[in-house]
Amino acid sequence: HQSHQESFLCSSSAAIRKQEVAGIRSKFPNKIPVIIERYEREKYLPPLDKTKFLVPHELTMTQFVTIIRNRMALLPTQAFYLLINNSGLASMSLTMAQVYKDHQDEDGFLYMTYASQEMFGH
Repeated sequence: HQSHQESFLCSSSAAIRKQEVAGIRSKFPNKIPVIIERYEREKYLPPLDKTKFLVPHELTMTQFVTIIRNRMALLPTQAFYLLINNSGLASMSLTMAQVYKDHQDEDGFLYMTYASQEMFGH
């Protein structure tokens, strides 16, 4: 069930990722390390220029989605969904700190997948 994380997870071991998170957390204690990857069957949304983001705790999901949309230069009419660790959509009013607390991976990163459709053929 972790297949969506493969690209990043396969490229470095859990120990290395944990170390990286520890480094990030000590340098940026107020930031949350997030990995965002495009849903593998996504056809419409462009790839992001980077997969790793450091996000302020107090940012809400709404603000975060806006930032990502702006990075992709999406039109206001383009649908965009951010899924948490393949467990579905987070409430847009949650802060990143709350989402992180509930959904962080054991390696310390918060994994998200983005797509232009809400429902994936599970």
